[in-house]
Amino acid sequence: MKAAEINRQMEALQEEEWTKVISPKKGWFDLNLLNLWNYRDLIMLFVKRDFTAFYKQTILGPIWFLLQPLFTTIVFTVIFGRIAKISTDGLPQMLFYMSGIVVWNYFADCLNKTSDTFVSNAGIFGKVYFPRLTVPVSIVITNLITFSIQFSLFLVFWTYYYLNGAVVKASLWSLLTPLLLIQMAALGLGLGILISSLTTKYRDLRYVIGFGVQLWMYATPIVYPMSQIPEKWHWIYVMNPMASIVETARYAFLGAGAIRPMHMVISLGMTTMVLIVGILMFSRIEKTFMDTV
Repeated sequence: MKAAEINRQMEALQEEEWTKVISPKKGWFDLNLLNLWNYRDLIMLFVKRDFTAFYKQTILGPIWFLLQPLFTTIVFTVIFGRIAKISTDGLPQMLFYMSGIVVWNYFADCLNKTSDTFVSNAGIFGKVYFPRLTVPVSIVITNLITFSIQFSLFLVFWTYYYLNGAVVKASLWSLLTPLLLIQMAALGLGLGILISSLTTKYRDLRYVIGFGVQLWMYATPIVYPMSQIPEKWHWIYVMNPMASIVETARYAFLGAGAIRPMHMVISLGMTTMVLIVGILMFSRIEKTFMDTV
């Protein structure tokens, strides 16, 4: 090709009006989170893909969303309620355990599935550009659908026990449910993408995360009420952001336990810190992770 022809094509390219310009990130705080809104259609595609992929090629299909918390509740009721005889603050055991399980499942699913973002999506990340944060955000939204289904199951049991005379009292604190969901999503997302960033270099974390989440559940008042913890150890439980969330949700819908504003403030502060650190680390690693994955 002649030099004149090359120059003519270069000039034509320079005269074109670009509708989108992709430039490299320049620092830790070059996040441009509003860019996620421009890719909302892609996020919805990921949500649809993940949700349908869960029950595709299964016999029972979406019923698995209900069976998982139901079976877990039955097992907890038998082991911790009937055999270990752990107090449930006078609440029906099925409602007590199911309330904790449904809340915990949402957080744990957000954490488990976002913690593998870089490694499990390395193939698509290496082929085309799009904000990498769309993937973990879509996981949080997908889990919100699952939570809605499982929470509906909890409300069915709640109504049954209420109509049969059980002392369960929902209060105006239940209006905080959307805020609790946002906090759990932020905590699961922040911690998950932080672990995902570290996993690109330290693969051991992939094997530790499942075990760690299981231990964390037992450190959270899921199978026992907060009232069973001696007062002198409460300062340790304050360091667990999920403890305050579970206690608040249980008090809001069942009327047992207590809501401690200071614990909620500390929990919210820790969640905010985890989310900020997670996003910064995720944004930093996404520029170079293809060299290490």
